[in-house]
Amino acid sequence: MSVQSHLETTASALVLSESEKGGISTSISRLKSKLSENFGDSEISEQLQFGSSTRGTQLPRKVDMESDIDYMVVFKNAESYKPQTFIEKLKQFAETKYPTSEIYRSYPTVVLELNHIKFELVPAYKGPWISNNYFIPGPKSGFSEWITTDPNGFNRGLIDKNQGCNYLLKPLIRLVKYWNAQNGYIYNSYELELDITNASYWNCSTLKDYFYTAIQNLHTWNLSISDSNKVARAKEIIQNAKKSEADGMPFTAELEIKKLIPEL
Repeated sequence: MSVQSHLETTASALVLSESEKGGISTSISRLKSKLSENFGDSEISEQLQFGSSTRGTQLPRKVDMESDIDYMVVFKNAESYKPQTFIEKLKQFAETKYPTSEIYRSYPTVVLELNHIKFELVPAYKGPWISNNYFIPGPKSGFSEWITTDPNGFNRGLIDKNQGCNYLLKPLIRLVKYWNAQNGYIYNSYELELDITNASYWNCSTLKDYFYTAIQNLHTWNLSISDSNKVARAKEIIQNAKKSEADGMPFTAELEIKKLIPEL
């Protein structure tokens, strides 16, 4: 074994299994049907799955208990209601249609937690001028009740960048998200994916190269002292692994990397 083979093996193991994909697909189909039945065409115009589950970067729940399906429910909103109205509608829907499941508000979403997957239901309405322009609830600390978003805009950029990175960007994202989950979610999952995608990877040709660069690029802005120390430790491990490789000790380098990316 080597650092390269360990990272490749682990990245492959972090892909959702066919049974997981099947269970998620079934749950989404049921959710869509229940939403249509509950609200009808008079209230909702569209339903959209978005987020990491549409990008191929979602982690299995065995390694990431925060793994979820982002699901947008697009209301017609002819009355110009505020976000709280739709959040409450979705909460009532979930309590009625999924009475035995855990349901709670996590502004600006409603979380529906089933046995095998968690849904984050996001209320939205469609912008009148741009086809991909949707309005979703703004953050509580913000000045706008609604903010605009293109729910799958990031996907297109990731596809292009992944192709330009020898199709190693998605495996890289899964590895770094695995490390993030193992360390108590230092970074927001979406923002972490965005940072990894937007980074530069000069002279990188293997998954190991990309992983080393991604860890060394991790920022510590606005992190707690504890989280900053975790990031510093990760960067130190990378340096130790590089030194071991330079000294002709690949097995020692692999042991170092397994401190960051444990075997599955």
